[in-house]
This record gives sequence, C-alpha cells and structure tokens, in this order.
Amino acid sequence: MTLILTYLVVLILVGAVLFAVGSVLFGRGEQLPPLPHDTTATVLPASGVTGADVDAVKLTQTLRGYKTSEVDWVLDRLGAELDSLRGELAALRAAYGLPDPYAAVAEQAPLHARAEEP
Repeated sequence: MTLILTYLVVLILVGAVLFAVGSVLFGRGEQLPPLPHDTTATVLPASGVTGADVDAVKLTQTLRGYKTSEVDWVLDRLGAELDSLRGELAALRAAYGLPDPYAAVAEQAPLHARAEEP
C-alpha cells in the first residue's frame, strides 16, 4: 500500500512540475481583449471582391454555428459589391444602347440597404 501511495505522490509531483514548465514556456494563459462592439476580424477588401477573397474568408464558429454578426457583415459587403458591379454594368449598357435585363430589379431597394424592422 505504501508503494502505491509513493507512486501516486511522485506522479502528482511530476504532473505539477510539467504543468509549471509548460506554463513558463507557453505563457500564463492571458486572453486577448475582446474586439470592440460591431467589429470583426473577418477581412474583405473595400472594393473589387474576387472569388479568391470570398474563399479566404474565415468566420468565427460559435456553439451553434457561425457568429451571426460576421456572416451578416460578409453578406452585406458582397451585396454592396454586387450592386456596384450591376450599376457599372447598367451604365455601360446604357452608354452602348443595350437593353438592361436588371432594370426592374434595380428600381427596388437592395435588401442589404433596407432598414431593419424591429
């Protein structure tokens, strides 16, 4: 019985020493301060979003999926980029006298620009 107790004490001491060495080598576990409200670490360029930019987007996973604010932000940015590109395309079509198949859609306010209803 004494031998088992000795092994248990030695095992606990070895674990404590390994924990202390790990804490010294890898830091004390300080957490970074949280990001300010309504900001995200998710990155997209200000304009000219490409397929590679969208593929490179990394969204924070939470317990039940992705962080909603980040997903909303990415979708808003992509929606704005699409609206901008469609506007440029419509201007070019108008300049060259081509019909605009998106004319009926462009008259409506884009979804991301509509005010959220409570």
